[in-house]
Amino acid sequence: MDEILATYNGEKEMLISILQDVQTRYNYLPREALERVSAKLDIPIGQIFAVATFFKAFSLTPRGRHIVSVCTGTACHVKGAAEIQGKLSRHLGVEPGQTTPDGQFTLETVRCVGCCSLAPVVVIGEDTFGNLTQDELTKLLNRYQAEP
Repeated sequence: MDEILATYNGEKEMLISILQDVQTRYNYLPREALERVSAKLDIPIGQIFAVATFFKAFSLTPRGRHIVSVCTGTACHVKGAAEIQGKLSRHLGVEPGQTTPDGQFTLETVRCVGCCSLAPVVVIGEDTFGNLTQDELTKLLNRYQAEP
């Protein structure tokens, strides 16, 4: 934490950047880290929580190593996003918003990823997969599970 805070020289206006770095380090925003940021920047903890909960990109609960996002936008919905999400839920044993017990995957749904011509679309981390079928999902997840 100290090296993250030192990077920004205690500049209050860099709060969002600091929170992004904290989330990158821990894969979520631990309360202890937010309290440290509050003390170091002299910003009330309530204000930091307000920022952290305003932006969907931040999470206050631990997330999996791989974030699996199912697009539920109109094109994806029409082309079977619900079935894709259902298959992912069954395979991973979690519902959207939950993390697998081993901490490998967090499943979430998103409104649109902007790849309508590739519907249905799933994003895992930074990788986008389009024109997916339910049969392809198991192989795809196994590939990420095998990563060190």
